[in-house]
Amino acid sequence: MSFDYLGLSDELLSAVKDAGYEEPTPIQKKTIPSTLQGRDILGIAQTGTGKTAAFTLPMIDILNQGRARARMPRSLILEPTRELAAQVEESFDKYGANSKLTCALLIGGTDFAGQVKKLDKGVDVLIATPGRLLDHMERGNVMLTGVEVLVVDEADRMLDMGFIPDIERICKMLTKKVQSLFFSATMPSEVRKLTDTFLKDPKEFEVSPPTQTASTITENLVRFKGNDNVKRQVLRHLIDEQDINNAIIFCNRKKEVKVVNKSLNVHGYSAAELHGDLHQDTRMETLGRFKDGDLKILVASDVAARGLDIPDVSHVFNFDVPSNPEDYVHRIGRTGRAGKEGTAFTLASQFDKKYLDALNRFLDKKIPMFKVPAEILEDRKAKRKERPTKRDQKPRAKAVGQEDTSPNTIVGMGDHVPDFLTR
Repeated sequence: MSFDYLGLSDELLSAVKDAGYEEPTPIQKKTIPSTLQGRDILGIAQTGTGKTAAFTLPMIDILNQGRARARMPRSLILEPTRELAAQVEESFDKYGANSKLTCALLIGGTDFAGQVKKLDKGVDVLIATPGRLLDHMERGNVMLTGVEVLVVDEADRMLDMGFIPDIERICKMLTKKVQSLFFSATMPSEVRKLTDTFLKDPKEFEVSPPTQTASTITENLVRFKGNDNVKRQVLRHLIDEQDINNAIIFCNRKKEVKVVNKSLNVHGYSAAELHGDLHQDTRMETLGRFKDGDLKILVASDVAARGLDIPDVSHVFNFDVPSNPEDYVHRIGRTGRAGKEGTAFTLASQFDKKYLDALNRFLDKKIPMFKVPAEILEDRKAKRKERPTKRDQKPRAKAVGQEDTSPNTIVGMGDHVPDFLTR
């Protein structure tokens, strides 16, 4: 089935074709027709299945008739992270090329006054993170009474980040006529309760089980005994041996992200870090360099695991086994996208047994083992420290008749050295 049969307008179909897309993904096939009919939608699909286009495409057609008023957006899209929000804005720019819809982005780390100016002009599509939206609402910069379509994207991620109370507060300020679209990779009880409260007789679509990894991804598990020095050696070996176009390396902690990135740069790799402590401009610049191919390796926290549409990522490395098993699916979902092949490696030492056992239970399978040469698993750094230095080595025996030039021999004083000279 092509996009022609989903009920989209000719102008929008032309924009989709110009963007290089020919066939909709399963979640797009199922949700777009019902969205165009005005139904509330609950879409459950794992990351990388095309959820962004599943709501941006029908929204463009729905909003094509009408006019925005100052500080009263006609639609609202809530995203858990700044990167996801910026990515949705790019999708609207791409698919809405033949429309006159205006769009505004409300995220932290960017110019607050500039956001107010856009709101004053009136916007058709408002894309925001919950915290920044509430900041503007409390200052009277934006009112939600004109919202016709609401999208809550990555709802389970919203739960993980503690945004559910904010989502409830925002939803209560909308009119009862609003059309609501909720998308999530998983459906925890708290998210289900939220959808039961705010969705009206929704059509529910589930594309694949949340524990199922994409068939286009070759998964590998590297097990070893050793410390982080060994783990970084294993990582560098895999990077060198694999045919890598570009790669994302995931770590559980921001501190580890910094250490791994510094180590890779010291060893001459093209790498940069991405985590929540970086300024928004730095994060967007880093992502841009990675997408453009100027940067080969991205070392990231789970801020990059959900929804970021980075095409043609050939490899994903889990430097740490994720503490939350669901994050494994999202992390490796950065590769093998849009039907292309991808490869994922997970590094697990003896300290990761607890998390690895939980991951195997969650996936209901064991990740295939991948062996690396034994010499890679030796702690080379520790061995270098164990080598005797020149200072530690015993002095060579003097040859007969050779003059004694050791530090404790002073020419002209024989074998006696005054105490004050050795203090």
